[in-house]
Amino acid sequence: MTSQPSNSRRTFLKSALSASAAASGLAACQTVGPYGRTPRSGASATYMGDFAAPAIDRIRMGFIGVGGRGTGHVAQMLLMEGVDVVAICDDYAPAAEAAAKRCEDAERRRPAVYSDHELSFEDMIADMDLDAVIIATPWEWHAPMGVAAMRGGAHAFIEVPITTTVEEMWDLVNASEETGRHCMMMENVNYGRDELLFLNMVRLGIVGELTHGEASYIHDLRWQMKELERGEGSWRLAYHVATDGNLYPTHGLGPVAQYMNCERGDDRFERLVSFSSPAFGRQLAAARDFPAEHQRNQQTYRCGDMNTSIIKTELGRTILVQHDTTSPRPYTRLNMVSGTTGTLAGFPTRIALDPEGKGAHGWKQGADLAEYYAKYEHPLYTRVGEEAVKAGGHGGMDFIMLWRMVYCLRNGLPLDQNVYEGCAWSAVSPLSEWSVANGGMPAAFPDFTRGRWSSTKPLDIVS
Repeated sequence: MTSQPSNSRRTFLKSALSASAAASGLAACQTVGPYGRTPRSGASATYMGDFAAPAIDRIRMGFIGVGGRGTGHVAQMLLMEGVDVVAICDDYAPAAEAAAKRCEDAERRRPAVYSDHELSFEDMIADMDLDAVIIATPWEWHAPMGVAAMRGGAHAFIEVPITTTVEEMWDLVNASEETGRHCMMMENVNYGRDELLFLNMVRLGIVGELTHGEASYIHDLRWQMKELERGEGSWRLAYHVATDGNLYPTHGLGPVAQYMNCERGDDRFERLVSFSSPAFGRQLAAARDFPAEHQRNQQTYRCGDMNTSIIKTELGRTILVQHDTTSPRPYTRLNMVSGTTGTLAGFPTRIALDPEGKGAHGWKQGADLAEYYAKYEHPLYTRVGEEAVKAGGHGGMDFIMLWRMVYCLRNGLPLDQNVYEGCAWSAVSPLSEWSVANGGMPAAFPDFTRGRWSSTKPLDIVS
C-alpha cells in the first residue's frame, strides 16, 4: 500500500481551492444540462461506491455480443483460472457459433448459444444461472442489457461508453443499487502500463498537488465508413450523423479521473463547457470513397471533426477532453496530469519533475525512463504484466483488466471502477452535446452518488 495525502492536507487543499473558485466568481456560475430526471433509489438500495459482493469460487460467465471486441474477451477469459464460459449470445449466428467453437477448441465445455433474435439476451439471462455478463454490443444496447443482467442476478460488465444518455445512466445506477450487483464500465486503458505507472507516482505524491489534466481520443477512424453490413462502422457512423459533441470520452478521461480521485473521496466533476469544430472530414471522405448516389453521400455528418471540452472539478481543477476520429492525425490519448512538483504525459511517455522548485526545462523520455519504471512500476503490472503482454489485447491492458475483474469477484473485493465512475466519465457525451448546441454554455454533471462520493475510498494501489 502506498502513502496517501493526510486528511488534514486534503481538507486544506479543498478549502483553498474552493475559496479561490468562489473569489473568481466561478463557483456561482449558472449551470444546467440534459438531465430529464434525477430518480431516487428506494430506502433498501445499496451504495455501490466501495461495494464488495460475496466471493464467487467459480464464475459462470455469459457474453452478449461477440463481434471483434467480444470475441477477444471470450478468448482471454478462457485463460483465466476460476472462470467457466457457459453462455454466448449474439443475434448474428455465425459470430455466436464461432465463439462457441473457440471454447470447444480450448477443450472447454460448449457454452449454450443464443442467436435466434434481437432479444435473445433476455432468453439467455432467464435460462442461465449467471454470475457475470460481459456486454460488448452497439452503444444503444448497453443500458437495457446491463439492467437486464443485473435484474437477472448477474454482475454487469459493459464496454465503453457505459451508455449515451443521462436517463439511462440513472437506470444503470438504480439497477445496481437495488440489486446489489456490480455494474462496471470496462475501461481497459486504466490498466495500461504507463497509466498504472502514473497512478502509482501520483499516489506517492511525486507530482505534488494535482491541478490540471488532459485527455483525448484522437484516432483516425474514417476507414470504418466502408464497413456497411458488419463491424463498428455499420452502426457507429450513425452517431456522427445524429450527434455533435464528444462521442467517446472515456479512454482518455478514465485514467485522469482516477489520478485525481474524482467521484472517490477527494473530488468530482462539477461542470463542463464544450465546443466543436466544423464537420468537414466525414463528408469529404464519403464523396471521395463512394458514388454520389451511395447511402454514405445521402447523409449529413453533424459531429464536428474536433470536439474540445473543459471540465471544472469541485476542487477547481481543470481537465481538457478532446475527441477527433476524423482528422489525419496520429493516435493519441494525451494522458497528461500536472501538479505542483511535476508533470506526467503520454504519446510519447514523458516525465518532468521539479521537487525543489528550480524549474523543469526538459522531459525525461525514451531510455531515460528506465529509472522511473524500476522505481515506480505499479505492483499490479509487476505481477501480471509479462503474462498480459503474451496474451495480447491492446498491449496487455485488456488481459490485466479481465484478470483484475476475475480476481475481485473471486475474492469478494470492491471493483476498481464502480458504476458511478462509469456514468460520470460517460456523461461527457450528452453534456458536451448539450453545451455545443447551447453555444458553449456550462453543463453541470449529475451527482450519480447522490452526495456519497466524498465518503468513497480512493482507488488503492493494489498488488
